[in-house]
Amino acid sequence: MIGAMAASSKRSSFTPRISNRRATHDYFITHKLECGIVLVGSEVKSIRLGRAHLQEAFARVEGGELILHGCHIDPYDKASQYNHVPDRDRKLLAHRREIRRLEQETAQKGVTLIPLAMYFKNGMVKVELGVARGKQQHDKRQAIRRKEQDRELRRAITRRQ
Repeated sequence: MIGAMAASSKRSSFTPRISNRRATHDYFITHKLECGIVLVGSEVKSIRLGRAHLQEAFARVEGGELILHGCHIDPYDKASQYNHVPDRDRKLLAHRREIRRLEQETAQKGVTLIPLAMYFKNGMVKVELGVARGKQQHDKRQAIRRKEQDRELRRAITRRQ
């Protein structure tokens, strides 16, 4: 039994976490939400290989459902004729009250839903959504300056030790 648990923990460490690194640079993230996503088999296999892109993706509430637009999942090589459409819109799974709350928040001007990451949890693909407000150019400069100061501080501390 212990060997089976060790093997499963090793297997989970190799599953990729596809992240949207541009999201934190371009947006202020107010809070996050974990959602499920409706996929077909070849999409799951492609995501397991790490072949998905979230850079241009966004989510929107349409007709009481949460829909992910612009997420590109590369076709799976071994799926042959049963492959999926790479740029189709995908339904996200969340509780009804969460969807209503997201709809109210995105009704404000300048607020949008951005996928921050896509990962496996207990064998299921999950999408981490962030409620985001766009940054202005001066906000981006301040964030870069703050990162550089933190980096310099860490370097100074390591030099002293």
